Amino acid sequence: MNAAIRNARRLADDAKLLLEAKRYPSAMSLAALSVEESGKVSILRALALARNDEDVRRSWKEYRTHTKKNVAWLLPELAAKGARSLDDLRPLFENGAEHPIILDQLKQISFYTDCLGSVQWSEPDQAIDADLARSLVRTADLLAKGREVTVREIELWVEHIKPVWMGKLEWMKKALSNWRAAMQAEGLAMLEADRLDKFIWGGTPGPPATNDVPDGT
Repeated sequence: MNAAIRNARRLADDAKLLLEAKRYPSAMSLAALSVEESGKVSILRALALARNDEDVRRSWKEYRTHTKKNVAWLLPELAAKGARSLDDLRPLFENGAEHPIILDQLKQISFYTDCLGSVQWSEPDQAIDADLARSLVRTADLLAKGREVTVREIELWVEHIKPVWMGKLEWMKKALSNWRAAMQAEGLAMLEADRLDKFIWGGTPGPPATNDVPDGT
């Protein structure tokens, strides 16, 4: 996870340099790669929760699939539209969502010439403008602000989330709240308790953090 976080930061920083140099297609393509590197972290978190060989295979397949790693690129747009809770972000992960495919296509036309549609030739300098590149570089920079992940954090993640993983949403929310409380108790919390709980429960009071969580079976 930490290797992916560091590489996402490197790519985002390089994309900013290219943006400043007005190399918009190259800035766009590196920003897309940075988004994908940032996206590896959540996939590796899921891998840590694997219960069997099939779960392991699924996670590694997602790890190597561009459109599974870039789903978060619309996060700033959702935030601008008022997304403030876990439920508000569900469109990012819906089956059949088109935004991962769109970003992958933008990455391709940022790198390569191509013949599209009815003999329409595409060149990166013509396909990618400053506004588009600037927007994605800003997104990549935002997503690449992740902090270092510790072994203890993942141990707590597995302890609290694995029993209810892929179970009922309310169980998973409660487990996430419990994980937050455990992180805070050990000085590892990412956000203040009230901020993260509001994100989990959508601004409404959620149940207190307890060990009374169903096992998901």
